[in-house]
Amino acid sequence: MADKWYTVGKLVNSHGIRGEVKVWPQTDFPEVRFAKGSILTLVDEEKGAPSIKVEVVSARLQKNVYIVKLKGYDNINDIEKYKGWALKVSENDLVELPEDEYYYHQIIGCTVVTDEDVELGKVTEILTPGANDVWVVKGKDERGKAREVLLPVIDDVLINVDVASKVIKVKLLEGLI
Repeated sequence: MADKWYTVGKLVNSHGIRGEVKVWPQTDFPEVRFAKGSILTLVDEEKGAPSIKVEVVSARLQKNVYIVKLKGYDNINDIEKYKGWALKVSENDLVELPEDEYYYHQIIGCTVVTDEDVELGKVTEILTPGANDVWVVKGKDERGKAREVLLPVIDDVLINVDVASKVIKVKLLEGLI
């Protein structure tokens, strides 16, 4: 696996005796990833076993997991040994996003700078509490002490996001720091 790979789901259990599996989705595009004919790669992240290309035959949402049938896995004994494995796609298979939308891996690690050219730090994490995402920015204040800033991802705060140069320009609202 030479290029970058991204997890889109995890096999959490078998479902029934006909080879279906319960997949915990880890993607914003489950309807694309688990669509009939989708090619995914099964990866054992714990033991490092060789990866396996699989094709989705069918999938349906049941509560908060997808029940997925993979081509060539027709009974519980065929699929049981892959419990805990991740389903991944390569960087080449990522869905094209609309303008002003970004993948987490594009934002994490970016340097955040204010509109007054003061560096706040780097985005280390993305929280999804509800109405909008929140970017966790870790850096140092003017005295050199560690500082964490929680930036709401809203138009009033974001001025420019340049994922190519890994720089995000923001306007700080009163009370953010």
